[in-house]
Amino acid sequence: MSKTVVLKCGGSTVHQLSESFFQSLQALLSSNWRVMIVHGGGPDITNMLKALKIETEFYNGQRKTTEEVLEVAEMVLAGKINKKLTNLLKQKGLKSIGLSGTDDSLLQADFLDQDHLGMVGKVTSVNTAAVNLLMDNGYIPVVAPLACTVTHETLNVNADLAAAAIANAVGAEKFLFVTDVPGILDEEKQVIETITPPQIIELIKSEVITGGMIPKVESAMATLSDICQEVMIVSGQQAFIENDAFKGTKIVSEKGVLSS
Repeated sequence: MSKTVVLKCGGSTVHQLSESFFQSLQALLSSNWRVMIVHGGGPDITNMLKALKIETEFYNGQRKTTEEVLEVAEMVLAGKINKKLTNLLKQKGLKSIGLSGTDDSLLQADFLDQDHLGMVGKVTSVNTAAVNLLMDNGYIPVVAPLACTVTHETLNVNADLAAAAIANAVGAEKFLFVTDVPGILDEEKQVIETITPPQIIELIKSEVITGGMIPKVESAMATLSDICQEVMIVSGQQAFIENDAFKGTKIVSEKGVLSS
């Protein structure tokens, strides 16, 4: 019986993936795992908006997606980044198909807050038919975090939340956040192998976890659920599989700790 792993790659991480990262993907496929990647693209969207001199506004730290911004987001997410990643996979001998979340209504969504955020969506349902078909035939679906409403409007979706929704829908046994760090580090800068959300909150309070790592761990914690009881933070700059074991930090719910 195949197991499924969903990897979420941040927009900047896509540009920094190492040879050993792709070897780890090959190892997963060789071990009969079904593999899917969901990617972001925030930095590239920001750069393109600046290049096109499109003014953007923010609400509570989140970019408002106007029709102009959405057009750029679609171009960057479903175009530039999605094709870059599928091309990289092809170069490494891995079969992949690039998809937008709007394809075959993979991601359906409602407006999150139309007044303040514009065309930003929250996922309401996931149609897994196409991605399951691809994974069952040895392909890696590479998904851009766009969604459609029931009236076929396209919405921009937070990549972390899109990946979590898909991981839950396909019943993924593993959900990996691919970052530029090997995992969550302790005071001695050693990788913490297993941690719970309350322990993470303590490390944020004591400033062991700081800066850009805070949103990464917050996103990872937010994806924990009864279905997805384990999330890992791994590096895209080194192998995340070694001797058939995953390398990185495993974030588990307290329920998961009690049941293990």
